[in-house]
Amino acid sequence: MIPIDLKGKVALVTGVGDNESFAWFIAKGLRAAGATIALACHPRMCGIVESFLTRDQDRDSRLLPDGSELKVDGIFACDALYDTMADVPENVRTDKRYAKFAEYSIQGTVDAVGQKFGGIDIIIHSIAFSREIMKLAKDTSRAAYSEAIGISAYSLTSMMRAAEKYMENRPDGASAVGLTYLGGERVVPYYGGGMSTAKAALQIDAKQLAHNLGSKNIRVNLISAGPYASRAARSIRPGEFEKSIEYAAVRSPLPRPIKPEEVANATLFLVSPLASAVTGQILYVDCGYNAMAG
Repeated sequence: MIPIDLKGKVALVTGVGDNESFAWFIAKGLRAAGATIALACHPRMCGIVESFLTRDQDRDSRLLPDGSELKVDGIFACDALYDTMADVPENVRTDKRYAKFAEYSIQGTVDAVGQKFGGIDIIIHSIAFSREIMKLAKDTSRAAYSEAIGISAYSLTSMMRAAEKYMENRPDGASAVGLTYLGGERVVPYYGGGMSTAKAALQIDAKQLAHNLGSKNIRVNLISAGPYASRAARSIRPGEFEKSIEYAAVRSPLPRPIKPEEVANATLFLVSPLASAVTGQILYVDCGYNAMAG
């Protein structure tokens, strides 16, 4: 077996909101491989994530393969709707859930991580949001559509622009991995509100960024994960989302649901030197469901 050793690498993992998400399992995988971990969490979620990292009742969710626990080297507040603090409206600045943080823009978060750790080798983009995701495309408001694209897609461009100076020409190169979904390529029921468009935008943006940043030895790839019953997914369609998982599982070449650890393992490959010539790609981690007609 060829081991993946990420000792000495700095990884910024965005989008961790609980201990069931893909981002959580990716952070665990990166830590198990030896990376330094910085988490960027929505300001409203920072306290919740801190509790998952410390509470006794959540210890099992922190366990790594060697029996040690997930430890992170910093938690940073980050709202992917804002490129800089100058973009934050007054009503958000004065919201008590935000006011306790001096900085939570993309630029500020990336600067804080890059300066604290002396550079960034890995960025994980696991950010997606649509307030109208349950609406049909024809019923989606302009405001929700624009917000979904801004948070779920453009944030990767903003993040990589801010991180370029911290990632360029790192030893072994640097790598970004984002998470997408088949709903960006095909019509998936209950994936409206601009979210399908946002994922489609994310996919071409990742290819553009791979081209733009390749000369700096920065690679950009995406993982398209199969349906997975995270807390966020279950909250959108309580009691119903599991049916999507069952539907995909019985129709996949590997007739079973995916596991979050499998997404983490694929991510480790993409950010490691083993994938040194891989950029601008979408790696499907969905038991082959994407290859089927329906």
